[in-house]
Amino acid sequence: MASRNELAAFLKSVERRAYKQALFAVREHEAALDIVQDAMMRLAERYADRPAGELPLLMQRILQNAIRDFFRRSKVRTAWVTLLSALAPGRADGTDADPLETLAPAGRSGEAEPPPDQVERAQAIEIIENEIKKLPPRQREAFLLRYWEELDVAETARVMGCSEGSVKTHCSRAAHALAAALRARGITL
Repeated sequence: MASRNELAAFLKSVERRAYKQALFAVREHEAALDIVQDAMMRLAERYADRPAGELPLLMQRILQNAIRDFFRRSKVRTAWVTLLSALAPGRADGTDADPLETLAPAGRSGEAEPPPDQVERAQAIEIIENEIKKLPPRQREAFLLRYWEELDVAETARVMGCSEGSVKTHCSRAAHALAAALRARGITL
């Protein structure tokens, strides 16, 4: 059973990555924050009695379900807003802000990275994030779980609720699509 401190430390350690996953999926800052908060609350309320080793997979499963729930709710909301907007013109202020944080560059034993390298790294990260957003949802989910969260194929299959073969297919397609997009922009990693 995970102690209260272990659960708090775990949630703190996954907070940023969970936010990025949600942001990639829903593309809305506030919605991503709400999804992560809901997922963390569900984990703490329902699974706090589980061993600490089970928490990463549970968190991923809860997070992916929360993202799917968001899309289900937004589909219903969109239908109602469309119907209601036909009755009265809407007032869209057009101030949708989507600030994507860039990852901090990896430091080299305390020495500062030269500014040109910092700019190049920031641009590459931005391009990669934009290309990840363009992936189909299942490919994006498989790619992030496998390569960002570093889950193995079996764990990813359990989180996604599909076969290991499907995970391999989604990851392969995502990796090839990202590699082709980066090559097209002249980036080699």
